[in-house]
Amino acid sequence: MRKLLLLLLAATSLAAASVAADTARPAAAVSKTVRITHTGYQPRSVSITVGDAVVFLNSDTVSHTVRLNPTTGVHCSALPLVLAPGQSASCTFQSAGKFNFSDPARKGKIWRGTVTVAKAPPLSLAATPAIAVYGRKVTLSGTLATQQAGESLQVLAQPCGEAASTPLATVTTTTGGAFTYQAQPLKNTLYTVKYKNFTSNAVTVKVRPRLRLGKIVPHRYSLRVFAAQSFAGKYATFQRYRSALRRWVTVRRVLLRASGTGVAPTVITSAKFRSRIKAGVRVRAVLPQTQVGSCYLAGRSNTIRS
Repeated sequence: MRKLLLLLLAATSLAAASVAADTARPAAAVSKTVRITHTGYQPRSVSITVGDAVVFLNSDTVSHTVRLNPTTGVHCSALPLVLAPGQSASCTFQSAGKFNFSDPARKGKIWRGTVTVAKAPPLSLAATPAIAVYGRKVTLSGTLATQQAGESLQVLAQPCGEAASTPLATVTTTTGGAFTYQAQPLKNTLYTVKYKNFTSNAVTVKVRPRLRLGKIVPHRYSLRVFAAQSFAGKYATFQRYRSALRRWVTVRRVLLRASGTGVAPTVITSAKFRSRIKAGVRVRAVLPQTQVGSCYLAGRSNTIRS
């Protein structure tokens, strides 16, 4: 019994150590891909930060060589890189600056490119989730590189259609320099955090309009769309699920009209319509990208039975 207890204690300690190690691991570096095609490099200009990597992928049918200049602060599997068709290799950049890459066997601008490496910002920023339904909140979080607690940071937001960012809130760092903030974007919004003269990386949160589909009486339905703008005059798509096809199919288009029931900044656009679909079928409504414009993602309603 005592041996069994000791084994259980040891296993528990190992598990705890494993969790702690996972928690302590830094986030994986970002990587960007440059494809090598018969028409040259795609893209020919890449911007990253210190510690990030660039993957060179040969999508051509012949071998290619990639030469970097300068090579100081660059870690690759080999220099220059010789890539057969379908092969790829990664280079990590540990120094800030501008690095040129080229194919020495070929001439022309299409065979020359640049990697611009910026210094890592003193604070990081991430958003969870990256896509939100209108009215719901997202969590902005990050860490100050100095790991100091009690530091004041300014959260800035630039909603779609606005020319510049504006202050949203002030947050204070906690243990280890961490910070969080609950934001409620009204439309696609770009967020940054400012600390003294430094600004974090920018993160964009995409927003979907909130669609609510209901059945009034048999064969008669209501649809309400919640957003920070009106979609009056736009068309939603009423769909049914076809089990035989395993996909949604369009039943009809629904014209949205203005509604006066929204509380600012929320604007409600609504519609009432008929459909002769038989009872018991799964139905929903979709507001496609062509109708919502550039400041929202396409919206999708709840699913109900006809």
